[in-house]
Amino acid sequence: MTKGCKIVLRVVVVLLFGGAFFSRCANIMTPEGGPKDTLPPVIVKLEPGNFATNFKEKKIYIEFNEFVQLKDQNKEMFTSPAMKKLPLITIRGKGIVITIRDTLKENTTYAIDLGSAIRDNNESNPLNAMRYVFSTGDKVDSMMCSGYTADSYKADSVSRTFIWFYIADSLPSTPGYDSTIFNRKPDVIARAQNNGIFIAQNLKPVNYRIYAIGDKNDNQLYEPGTDMVGLLDTIYNPAKMPEFAIWFDSLRMYPSAEPQLYFRMFTDKAFVNQRLVDAQRPEEKKAILYFNADYPRIDSLIFDNIPNDSVFIDPQTNGRDTMAVWFNMAKLPDTIKGKIVYYRHDSLRQLSKTREPLKLAWRLIETKEQEKERERIEKEKAKAKAEGREFKDPNYKNPFSLKISAGKEVNPEEGFDITFGTPAMKFDTTAIQLSIVAEDKSTTPVKMHFVRDTMNMCRWRVKVPWTEKTNYRLYIPKESITDIMGYKNDSTVMEFATYDPEKFSTVSLNITASGRSKYIILLTDASGKTMQELKDVESGKYRFNYVKPGEIRLRIIEDKNGNGKWDAGDVIAGLQPERAEGYFNDKGEETFTTKMNWDFEINIDMDKVFIPMTMKNLIKMLDDKESARLQKLYEEWKKKLDENKGKGNNNQHQSAGGGGMGLGGMAGGIGGLTNTLK
Repeated sequence: MTKGCKIVLRVVVVLLFGGAFFSRCANIMTPEGGPKDTLPPVIVKLEPGNFATNFKEKKIYIEFNEFVQLKDQNKEMFTSPAMKKLPLITIRGKGIVITIRDTLKENTTYAIDLGSAIRDNNESNPLNAMRYVFSTGDKVDSMMCSGYTADSYKADSVSRTFIWFYIADSLPSTPGYDSTIFNRKPDVIARAQNNGIFIAQNLKPVNYRIYAIGDKNDNQLYEPGTDMVGLLDTIYNPAKMPEFAIWFDSLRMYPSAEPQLYFRMFTDKAFVNQRLVDAQRPEEKKAILYFNADYPRIDSLIFDNIPNDSVFIDPQTNGRDTMAVWFNMAKLPDTIKGKIVYYRHDSLRQLSKTREPLKLAWRLIETKEQEKERERIEKEKAKAKAEGREFKDPNYKNPFSLKISAGKEVNPEEGFDITFGTPAMKFDTTAIQLSIVAEDKSTTPVKMHFVRDTMNMCRWRVKVPWTEKTNYRLYIPKESITDIMGYKNDSTVMEFATYDPEKFSTVSLNITASGRSKYIILLTDASGKTMQELKDVESGKYRFNYVKPGEIRLRIIEDKNGNGKWDAGDVIAGLQPERAEGYFNDKGEETFTTKMNWDFEINIDMDKVFIPMTMKNLIKMLDDKESARLQKLYEEWKKKLDENKGKGNNNQHQSAGGGGMGLGGMAGGIGGLTNTLK
């Protein structure tokens, strides 16, 4: 048994519920031709054998008990340490030949990890976690460690990440400027499974600096600003780490383990190269500029024959990396030419002023149907003119676009906004009328205040002292708004009511926080979509009002710098991202059900939510998540089984049995791990 690691075999037991389950299973017929093959290929021969020492071969032969095929081998296969040329794999009989094409280092332990590239020929059952190990020296490095990779913002597992190990003694010490992953190749490489758990093997009993890399493009390289990355705050020696358990997860069909290390992964925005990616002109008077990073620094934006006061910049995103450019002119050329002067990253990642030409082309392209209809209208118009009568286009539709976010009901805490299809050049807000409508249909005027959205020139927020459970009427007179195209609005009348609080629930929060950090609390639905948000949260009482009945969750961000948003980390500076965690109660439950006219009270101790992630706490967190998931899975399975019983439909039991199989993961502790079977 390897020092620092205790191997534990966990057998996943299929849980069967009730005698009815057994009796119905007896009625399921086996299709003709025998049962479907669900077993992966089995290795029957290895030449040279696994864990060979003083390795000097160029070819490795692995034979199976059946014919096999290769699938996604370039995506699945990697070597540890990385070889300049990946080995070549070919099929030979019932086996494969691995041809080594690189010059190997002396006294080095190598591993060729084939992932799930090997599959049987008939049913494509994968042989997961297949790994061939050898050493060019007289011994094979045999230390191990485990860990878990999670999205630092979503707090969900990140699958298939690469874990890079660097021998710490061979690295320079540069506090505050860690460029290791940019300048060096890792000494050992491991890969996480779909559940975010990795088991790193063939390590030395030495100190390692360790990083996690999310390989988004499957090129086994770290691309800053594109791939996710995770770092640890200290070095680790696998020989000095606590014991951990390993087992075979029979639901996912690959090894899993208790994690010793915890990576909170993020996308390092500090390494996104700033440049103008694209410039388009989707409409006659609108262009879009796309930048590669947030907050582009622009010195000037000039267009030929278009005055500066006729050009309007309209940011489309919070980081201003996408900008709309509006042209307030009656007539524009088919191609607008100009130039932009801004700061762009050079090859050394230094920002320098650059000038780029702009060429924005647009023309109206008619379909054949539109062309025929236009020609028909033109003929009718000419005929009406010849006959001396007024012509009215029967297909005329006012191109002015206006959208009011209010539906039949409005949240009095949020109100509504008005969005135009194009920016308004004239907006007579004094002409807009809002009234309270009483039961006898009498009206009372209400004062309004309009505020233009700083992030969208086309959106205006309506500020009103709303009253609950009250009927309102909004009236926008004809031609009170003129847009940048010169179009004017039609009159609009809209009636709506503010929320009746008895149709909603209230979520009251009792917050205990001992630290100096402030917090952001997100109220989400069961799928994770944010419904409401609280910022600058400290110890005290808080409320979410007008919560729709149904399932809710809470996500909490530790806003250490108090800027009201989640901040990612910085690899070079060695900064971790701000923590974001889901709230679990003492029973390990994450999802809660609210009902109409309820006050749902939740006590939150921030010290428990943001408890330091020791190995013990990490295992407990994952166990709690898995237990809650499996309990929900069981409830769904039981509900489906009860529905089938009510229908008297025995044939449906086969699919319900699938739910029972899923519950088998309960016997394996955290063997199931996060959220869903992947």
